[in-house]
Amino acid sequence: MTYFTDTAANATLIERLMFTVSTAFAATAERQAKRRVYKTTMNELGALSNRDLADLGISRSEVRRIAWEAAYTH
Repeated sequence: MTYFTDTAANATLIERLMFTVSTAFAATAERQAKRRVYKTTMNELGALSNRDLADLGISRSEVRRIAWEAAYTH
């Protein structure tokens, strides 16, 4: 006859709480990093003149879309 006892199957309340908190912190950090990329891209492209943007093949109306794609797409 074989017996098996699984003592690590159920996480304690503290372990589940710590996992939830750490997941929330990680998600917040990721959102902040993406927002920082968006704002940096907006500031850098926004500082360029219309002529410089035209040399890059970008119109002023595309700056927001390009910044969003840089930050939020993989």
